Amino acid sequence: MPAETASGNVCVTGWGRTAPSAARLIRPRTYEDAVAAVRDCGARGGIPRGLGRAYGDAAQNAGGAVFDMTGLDRIHAVDAAGGTVLCDAGVSLHRLMEVLLPLGWFVPVTPGTRYVTVGGAIAADIHGKNHHVSGSFSRHVLSLELLTADGSVRTAGHGTALFDATAGGMGLTGVILAATVRLQPVETAFVAVDTERASDLDDLMARLTAADHRYRYSVAWIDLLARRAATGRAVLTRGDHAPLAALPARARRSPLAFRPSRLPPAPAFLPEGLLTRRTVGLFNELWYRRAPRARTGELQKLSAFFHPLDGVPHWNRVYGRGGFVQYQFVVGYGQEDALRRIVQRISRRGCPSFLAVLKRFGEADPGWLSFPRPGWTLALDIPAGLPGLAAFLDELDEEVATAGGRVYLAKDSRLRPELLDAMYPRLAAFRALRAELDPRGVFTSDLARRLSL
Repeated sequence: MPAETASGNVCVTGWGRTAPSAARLIRPRTYEDAVAAVRDCGARGGIPRGLGRAYGDAAQNAGGAVFDMTGLDRIHAVDAAGGTVLCDAGVSLHRLMEVLLPLGWFVPVTPGTRYVTVGGAIAADIHGKNHHVSGSFSRHVLSLELLTADGSVRTAGHGTALFDATAGGMGLTGVILAATVRLQPVETAFVAVDTERASDLDDLMARLTAADHRYRYSVAWIDLLARRAATGRAVLTRGDHAPLAALPARARRSPLAFRPSRLPPAPAFLPEGLLTRRTVGLFNELWYRRAPRARTGELQKLSAFFHPLDGVPHWNRVYGRGGFVQYQFVVGYGQEDALRRIVQRISRRGCPSFLAVLKRFGEADPGWLSFPRPGWTLALDIPAGLPGLAAFLDELDEEVATAGGRVYLAKDSRLRPELLDAMYPRLAAFRALRAELDPRGVFTSDLARRLSL
């Protein structure tokens, strides 16, 4: 069966909807389709794409081809005793949860949405609330099958250059076709959650440093509009998978049932200018005040704890037609002063962000372009139409680079290329291997051209 091709070019954007470009969309249904698509993608090359949750332009390719890999969605084998799954790259984490939870297994790492594919999770080397314990997604990938530019399929495992370039390589080493992933055992579909409030950024960092080792999952919502003594105040949420004994009697009848909540979709677009410093400031104040000062052992559904926004389809529309930028960076331990300065600058600038989180990263992962490194990571959403935003974020990039940090490529749509080498020290090795694998530049993207990857 030939690969499906959209008639003519289609407009493709990231989840932030800030940098649309037109491309020819090809949807392979088989591995043979994928090989044919790569061989016939044309002079502008192609880039694989999953469910479109990269915020920036990583899965776009202006004037070329985009390979929609969601048609490759088979789960080939589940080892319910050993805790592994072999599946196609187009399988979503949502689908894995549906299949694996009844068997007592959960995905090892999940970001803030379960609507990402396994291939996308590897290509972006996604992280979650458990990086300080479990690392990023690719750490749990035992092997992968990669379709390279010459049309051959190669198996790559841990410790090989091909694997390390592909993990976090943003789809530029080839098309991931399938992967074997090690899973996390669970007894229930609930998380036992502790919640507390932190009065400011220093209080938050102290609480995270002192107790994160006791929790598998940890994240802090941070109020980036709070000023003066309250700068960086936060709601800290931490937890672990709830054991069967922690569930009330009624819930024990079906402890592994996966029943995510779902609300009506967001409106097509909210009016421009609705998300102002005043409106977001009011939201942040209410959110902080309604959080408990200290609460322990609350049982939450997996979907509520990990993916609250997935309950609102198309939530990215709330930023209006202009879209939004998600800015995420990491700075190392010992660079807390840099983190303080950046938070203070964001607070003074009045960036209207109600989705801002601070986490701690653990040991770095082997991927050459993998984002996490030991340190503090802050992510925030900002309406793209905010006056002077581009210049302001350029200044933050300089501060991050000076502190030895980096920004997350899976969320970027505007980084200047001259900062990339400083942020990613293995970039030269990545470029060299990519040139060897793909001398004709078959795999490319808007991100790759913008940053000269």
